[in-house]
Amino acid sequence: MAINMLLSQVLDLMTPVLLAALAGTLCERAGVFNIALEGKMLVGAFVAVAASVAFGSPLLTVLLAVACTAIFASPMALGGSRFGGDPIVIGIGLNLLASGLTTYLLSALFGVTGTLVDPAVTALPRFGIEGLDDVPVLGAILSGHNLIVYLSWLLVLAFNIYLFRTRFGLRLRGIGEVPSAAAAMGANVSRYQTATVIVAGGLCGLAGAVLALGSVALFAENMTAGRGWIAVVAVMLGRAHPLGVAFACLGFGLADAVGLRLQGQGLPNQITDMAPYAITLLAMIGLGLRGIVKKRRTA
Repeated sequence: MAINMLLSQVLDLMTPVLLAALAGTLCERAGVFNIALEGKMLVGAFVAVAASVAFGSPLLTVLLAVACTAIFASPMALGGSRFGGDPIVIGIGLNLLASGLTTYLLSALFGVTGTLVDPAVTALPRFGIEGLDDVPVLGAILSGHNLIVYLSWLLVLAFNIYLFRTRFGLRLRGIGEVPSAAAAMGANVSRYQTATVIVAGGLCGLAGAVLALGSVALFAENMTAGRGWIAVVAVMLGRAHPLGVAFACLGFGLADAVGLRLQGQGLPNQITDMAPYAITLLAMIGLGLRGIVKKRRTA
């Protein structure tokens, strides 16, 4: 029973990272290294909570978070793709802007600093899957999540089909690998990259919405707490393949869930909170070592 609850928690905890990592995957395939996932998630989380206070409708809340974050991504889309700006510099700027802007708006609009906890903030509703609730083991793990959790896995499958089974996906991958050749074949490189970055921004808004409203129903300054950077690492570990990225995020979600469980066993929060980030660091070291081994084999 405890294992079932742990795995169910893993699905909840990994969803924000998975959605952001899928956004990074699309950008990577389009030849744009998107390091602004952290900032875009933070903007999505703030807009989701603010919209929940203002309107109360979960659907409208999520749609506004997606739309506003897609707009927030437009400087990277236009500055990088159309005007030749460095996406890394733009990404760093967006991350800094998101942190400062959300802190300012939290104080200006709600008169609070640190954390906004308001009774008007409505958590995303959870749904049971008819017929699955009674299935041993799987019912306890897969049922009872909010719709965005299920949507995230549908997006994994959809993006896998899009990237590897459609003409548009093939063209997008061609743009990311050899943009000059793709342009020679008639692909509008700038248009594809611009659209991809904006769509990725919307995905980050969805990630922020589920982070803020999935379980806790609040907004805290810098509440993303490095999840956007973990998503960047997940893209690298999964080699920008939706299925590989999903499994990488599953590992990070498991580390997060185990850390929370260990807190209940009396371990200091500082130790358990660093578990996902320690795994991220080890993963980066592993990637570096793998690259060194490949170079030596080809030498």
